[in-house]
Amino acid sequence: MRQIVLDTETTGLSTAQGHRIIEIGCIEMVNRRLTGREFHRFLNPDRDIDEGAEAVHGISRAQLETEPRFHEIVDDFLEFVSDAELVIHNADFDVGFLEHELRLMEHALPKITDHCSVLDTLTLAREIHPGQRNSLDALCKRYEVDASKRDVHGALIDSELLARVYLAMTGGQSSLLLDDEHTDSGNRLAADSTGGLEQSGVKRARAGNGGYTLAVIEPSPDEIAAHDAMLEKIRKSGACVWDFD
Repeated sequence: MRQIVLDTETTGLSTAQGHRIIEIGCIEMVNRRLTGREFHRFLNPDRDIDEGAEAVHGISRAQLETEPRFHEIVDDFLEFVSDAELVIHNADFDVGFLEHELRLMEHALPKITDHCSVLDTLTLAREIHPGQRNSLDALCKRYEVDASKRDVHGALIDSELLARVYLAMTGGQSSLLLDDEHTDSGNRLAADSTGGLEQSGVKRARAGNGGYTLAVIEPSPDEIAAHDAMLEKIRKSGACVWDFD
């Protein structure tokens, strides 16, 4: 399964007020493993940036004067996301802005769903953690994803953080699939080595083609029974994201 974790930064909050995208950041995952492929562009919006928006992302109009317009990069962007599942936090916002840009340039296929499917992690988080704060910052704290290096919001770094949160939220595997440095892309995304575990009950397995050795700890019959009982409780309370049947 191919997924693209995506985030955007904009000149403001509303397309109805003529606001535009100024940054797109995307990170590719295949079968829940980060590939190191990314798509990242800054864009010239041909308009001013709201003071509140600039305070969030720290990008000024002057910094964007020599950057391309959306219509100049749209083919590369759509090729990158084509036939994938977009993973977006508060997808209505980002998808709304992307479709606004496509409509402005009179693209033949202005709906994002004409090109790919969309998974909203905010909706997913609200199902898993009802009644709690589910912003990306709150989820980073809840799942112990280190966001300390982010001084301001940025599309690429927020995509990286969301990838970590999504993997932890849907399977608890972010520590196995991400590291502080990726040797191919330089964006600190990689697989961890598990070290030399040799204790009883631990098997060893290769992770993909990267040569990383992972420890596979087989559960006991009692642990399997307890796990199944917990899943049944979750099913009774609503959707269970760990059901794959």
